[in-house]
Amino acid sequence: MSEENMNSTTVDHEYGADEIQILEGLEAVRKRPGMYIGTTASRGLHHLVYEIVDNSVDEALAGFCDTIEVVINEGNSVTVTDNGRGIPVGINHKAGIPAVEVVFTILHAGGKFGGGGYKVSGGLHGVGASVVNALSSWLEVEIYQEGKIYKQRYERGHVCYPLKEVGTCEAGKTGTKITFLPDDTIFTETTVFDFDVLKRRLREMAFLTKGLRIILKDERKEEIAADNENEQINELLRRAEADEKGGSSDPVPVENSVKKPRIMEFYYEGGIKQFVAYLNKSKTPLYENILYFEGEKNKVYVEVAFQHNDSYNESVFSFVNNINTPEGGTHLIGFRNAITKTFNDYARNTKLLKDSEPNLTGEDIREGLTAIISVKIEDPQFEGQTKQKLGNSEARGAVDSIVSEQLTYFLEMNPAVAKSICEKSILAQRAREAARKARDLTRRKTALDGLSLPGKLADCSDRDPHNCEIYIVEGDSAGGSAKTARSRATQAILPLRGKILNVEKARLDKIYANAEIKAMITAFGTGIHEDFDISKLRYDKIILMTDADVDGAHISTLLLTFIFRFMPDLIKEGHVYLAKPPLYKLEKNKKVWYAYSDEELDEILKEVGRDQNNKIQRYKGLGEMDAEQLWETTMDPERRILLRVNYDKEMESELDLTFTTLMGDKVEPRRDFIVENAKYVKNLDINSL
Repeated sequence: MSEENMNSTTVDHEYGADEIQILEGLEAVRKRPGMYIGTTASRGLHHLVYEIVDNSVDEALAGFCDTIEVVINEGNSVTVTDNGRGIPVGINHKAGIPAVEVVFTILHAGGKFGGGGYKVSGGLHGVGASVVNALSSWLEVEIYQEGKIYKQRYERGHVCYPLKEVGTCEAGKTGTKITFLPDDTIFTETTVFDFDVLKRRLREMAFLTKGLRIILKDERKEEIAADNENEQINELLRRAEADEKGGSSDPVPVENSVKKPRIMEFYYEGGIKQFVAYLNKSKTPLYENILYFEGEKNKVYVEVAFQHNDSYNESVFSFVNNINTPEGGTHLIGFRNAITKTFNDYARNTKLLKDSEPNLTGEDIREGLTAIISVKIEDPQFEGQTKQKLGNSEARGAVDSIVSEQLTYFLEMNPAVAKSICEKSILAQRAREAARKARDLTRRKTALDGLSLPGKLADCSDRDPHNCEIYIVEGDSAGGSAKTARSRATQAILPLRGKILNVEKARLDKIYANAEIKAMITAFGTGIHEDFDISKLRYDKIILMTDADVDGAHISTLLLTFIFRFMPDLIKEGHVYLAKPPLYKLEKNKKVWYAYSDEELDEILKEVGRDQNNKIQRYKGLGEMDAEQLWETTMDPERRILLRVNYDKEMESELDLTFTTLMGDKVEPRRDFIVENAKYVKNLDINSL
């Protein structure tokens, strides 16, 4: 509601004491689900599974569980089973009901609030089970203890019957089995679980808890690959192998359409060491060893694993009690302090760094570093409500001390590895200095010449960034049409020539030297890397507008790689979008329709009829549209389709791996990615590959 409308609104009744509502039980969760799971879209739906699994993982961290099974059932209910101790079934004397009922029906009730049930734990502030119950059409819990099976059922958070004994089990069997069906009146967008989304998260949980076995099953028996998709997959595989071999290859046979349950099992005895190996699978390691350090200090248990590779990007991920901390915190600071000081000391002592040379910076040493920092702590203190940054001061000292001591010893015992890391860091230092000079030269030119913006930028006249947007357009031809079509007050146009530099394979000095990238950096206004300042962003929306073909998708991916690596907060804060130009233009009887997919074209043809008077144009590029058509289909805020680029902070490591796989040097991981994901491709134009 605008300010003007708010001022004109009349109030029909007084705001008195009786207007204050008291929501009983789990009503608050059902009334405001976003407060508890963030969103009721797909991400929130899958979060329900994570909350139940987190409770089972806590049992594993406490040493009482070694196997968790997650099953997606027919009908999209989910069953999570563990062999932990089982939720207590005795009467909780404060509540006067069984403890299991307390766990599922009362917010902020559980064994994670200092009562001695768990030494360390993750989960959603201890409210996970009750929140899942509140947001489910129904939930059933079975508990195995002392040779007996107990069961209770809830519907939309309400108890259906008292906890009851329903059978017997082996005397030594313990554990909990929870089955729930998400409420489709809450999750109105979708209640269909994505196997691959769950697979990625459960794999990460298994990496972080060495020795824990997590099994994921999909009993829905969906078709894995349809016949019409196989032809596209075969062609993609043939071309991928041809690229690898430098010539042509015969199509690779792909399994025909089958119906069978999918099963994946995750078990990593090496824990986070195997996590690093997994993240580095699309890169070339600088040395064979994966360095691993662990220890306990000040009641903080520390695990660190890392390995350098030949890339130029830092991929460091931190966790507290298996909770991802995308904004880092004290544990990450401790790690960075330790490796910066230790490597500088080693380089000085071995004369790899001369007395006249400056110290290596942390960024120099972390170039091409893949690392996992995982700490377990009894009472984690997070900054803010989102658990994204650890604040415990003792974590910093613990990580710093353990890594410094054990890394110093490792470098002394492995001089060849130490030398390779130091030499790469020194090269990074020189490149950083060259990049600084290039950046300073650009700043001096700007100050002297007044060339504050790139010459080919057609800027907008409005100076309020909240009203403004910039289109990054592929090619001068499309750029010319866009400049003519745009709303000059609020829409800026920056045309790019061809494909920009692949930053996944370039150091910072090469990036600053690239004309197209420099134009974007200057236009956006934020700077990049350590200079990045989102408060200086000149446009609320950055819209990537490329052709609707494979080359256009490649250019979009190059642009997203640059933004993801050097300006990730633009994505995190929701400023980056993809324009969606139409694929088809249909004319009949002087009327025009635009279709953005094959399915949409079919719907239009059903409506207008399929006859010879239909004139259908398949757009191969933005340049085929005149300014009027480009405005109508792709740039008019009232009619256009924009796809916002989302950043899932809970899956940062998978995002990093995806960009490395798609844009890195290794062909084999990219081929595997095509095999795994080709079944999702729609509107694939084989001729344009």
